Amino acid sequence: MKDHHLPLPELSEPFSIGSVTIRNRAVLAPMSGVTDLPFRQLAWRYGAGLVVTEMVASRELVANRGESWARLKNAGMVPHMVQLAGREAHFMAEAAKIAADNGAGIIDINMGCPAKKVTGGYSGSALMRDPDHALSLIEATVGAVDVPVTLKMRLGWDENSINAPEIARRAEAAGVQLITIHGRTRMQFYEGRADWDAIRAVREVISVPLIANGDVETAEDAREILRRSGADAVMVGRGAQGQPWLPAVLAGHSAPQRADIPTIAVEHYEMMLEFYGREAGLRHARKHLGWYLDRSAPDIATPEKAQIMTSRDTGEVADLLRSALSENAGEEAARKAA
Repeated sequence: MKDHHLPLPELSEPFSIGSVTIRNRAVLAPMSGVTDLPFRQLAWRYGAGLVVTEMVASRELVANRGESWARLKNAGMVPHMVQLAGREAHFMAEAAKIAADNGAGIIDINMGCPAKKVTGGYSGSALMRDPDHALSLIEATVGAVDVPVTLKMRLGWDENSINAPEIARRAEAAGVQLITIHGRTRMQFYEGRADWDAIRAVREVISVPLIANGDVETAEDAREILRRSGADAVMVGRGAQGQPWLPAVLAGHSAPQRADIPTIAVEHYEMMLEFYGREAGLRHARKHLGWYLDRSAPDIATPEKAQIMTSRDTGEVADLLRSALSENAGEEAARKAA
């Protein structure tokens, strides 16, 4: 419905999801096991336009399970966008009500997660195999709450069933106020390259805002995915691992100084220890420490990295992490000066 020759939207400009204003067009993707409250707080502080919770299982939330409540937590970030997953209309509707009653300003429905643990339960991208059933979940969720409901999905289950345009059109008719498309099928998982051009078929059948997602790591990627898809905004997932400020940078904010990254990484680690408690925090933080090291200290010696990744002494981990990242920053500065 959009003219192909319209100028590209500036990622620094606000846009709206229903009645909710989003401060810019660079969004942090919901990633299970990654975008917990500490990660979202950092991404938001640097200037991401919108951050989304990890996927919350609707049945578990209705059953009052602790992990679901932890995933639902917020800390003053507005709007609070909560992603729900499930396969039964009743639980999706009830979970949406609980989320909205606990501060969610936007509810997102997960029809994109490719994980077997999720699709094996006929949730996530498995819903794309049964559009009629998917629509019953969408209708129930939209009908349950007054806040905007959005939908995130892939292009289809596999290359022979590219049905995102059909589902998007029906979802908009059912009251969904924004669609996000990851430019891969479920069967691709995260292999190959996201097909940014294929997202345009969704643009052409909807008039609500469209977010394009998949393999966006740089400002050039962001411009290109917008150009090729016709989307209104961009979502960053794995590109933000080890650099939670990436969505903000795409929206025109400054990246942190290289010399500040050690302090940010240690702060992130300490936020996780506080959020989860020491034991669970240590466990959950390890992958994040690995991402910081991979991005900002790629030349670290294997034994040093192993010590950071396996030590159970939280103070030692913080000291070693700071040292490894600081050493790399110093080397980089020396290279630039040379």
